[in-house]
Amino acid sequence: MRGPEGPGAGKDVRLSEVSSHAIVRESSETADAAGLAARRPRRILILASHVIQYSSPLFRRMAHDPRLDLQIAYCTLQGATPSIDPEFGVEVAWDTSVLEGYPWVHLPNRSPIPGLGRFFGLFNPGVWTLIRKNHFDAAILPGYFYCTAWIAIAAAKWNGTPILFVTDSHGLRSWRTQSPWKLRFKKWLVRRIFSLGSAVLVSSSGGVEYLKTLGFSSDRIILVPTAVDNDWWIGQAAKVDRNTVRADWKIPAAGTVALFCAKLQRWKGPMDLLDAFARANIPNSYLVFAGDGPERSNLERRATELGLADRVRFLGFLNQSQLPPAYCAADLFVLPSLFEPFGLVVNEAMLCGLPVAVSDRVGARFDLVRPDENGYVFPAGDVEVLAAILRQILPDPEKRARMGAAARRRMEAWSPREYVDGVVRAVNVVAKGDVSV
Repeated sequence: MRGPEGPGAGKDVRLSEVSSHAIVRESSETADAAGLAARRPRRILILASHVIQYSSPLFRRMAHDPRLDLQIAYCTLQGATPSIDPEFGVEVAWDTSVLEGYPWVHLPNRSPIPGLGRFFGLFNPGVWTLIRKNHFDAAILPGYFYCTAWIAIAAAKWNGTPILFVTDSHGLRSWRTQSPWKLRFKKWLVRRIFSLGSAVLVSSSGGVEYLKTLGFSSDRIILVPTAVDNDWWIGQAAKVDRNTVRADWKIPAAGTVALFCAKLQRWKGPMDLLDAFARANIPNSYLVFAGDGPERSNLERRATELGLADRVRFLGFLNQSQLPPAYCAADLFVLPSLFEPFGLVVNEAMLCGLPVAVSDRVGARFDLVRPDENGYVFPAGDVEVLAAILRQILPDPEKRARMGAAARRRMEAWSPREYVDGVVRAVNVVAKGDVSV
């Protein structure tokens, strides 16, 4: 079969070829541009209220990840410089590296009443200029409780920067009893605030379900596992001489120890643990409180009333480097909180090879604690059930060893690696505009 003939027939063929080549070239260029965009590190801003020892190792890992171009903005350097922690009741400055290995800036706080814990305690207007000038692919905002966060929200909206909110919560309730109308208002308010963002990063699978109850679709909820520096904790644990620590505590090497490690506040449930320990009445057992706070004097008085003063130890505030020895010298870690969005102390204890017992209000239970495999979950405030757990595991060294090994294995897949992968996934989604608001 012959092709078209006559004047212009060949010309039509050549134009068709040129058009075809142009389409191919355009498609290739588009693909190259898309590939370049995919390879380009995502420029992200993380607005941090203050310096947190848990966050710094994650920031360092993100700073060295070729997929990210990181900028941390601190509203205050509290935590890196000595200051009174109102909840611990002592002066705190972390004794591990918290400002090295990642890019950060300190935004001057112009608040007339500076401090954490109140809305106008952080007023850092410089965040507006920071967002306006840097064309971030996303701004990650871990909270909305400060004036500065709302300046950042306004700046991001004005400049078209996607917002990623972060929450550790797995429910609306706090440790205090709240009326139904307050909970309804809180649900409406949180929903409205998070709707200002392109997506919400959550710390646990419990957080995923919580956001769904607020009406968010799955594509706007991204699980970013809350992690600590696994390698550091495992390395530090390997150096601990358990018997030396026990000797410092004046606890015999053959004794069994239940450990509480948190601020001594009512909502952390330390009094429930003390009462459960008394009811369990296990021979040659000890209870150690690592931490300080307003409940300490009440706990000391109660321990004396129960006749347990010689079997209960109060270590006071322990800095970061002092915690691995505390975990490694114990036999069971207990977190009986009445309210606990996540509970990174659970990560720490499990990395040190401890089985854990946590209340059902602790966010870490959703993903880290596997009942009867590496720990226990009990109803918050149920002293009898907690006492039964203590009676079950403290006298059984084989079970403690088996569950402790399982605890450490669980942490192999809950580490900074998974955290950074989650952040990258979230930023890629919102930067591409794949999530509808």
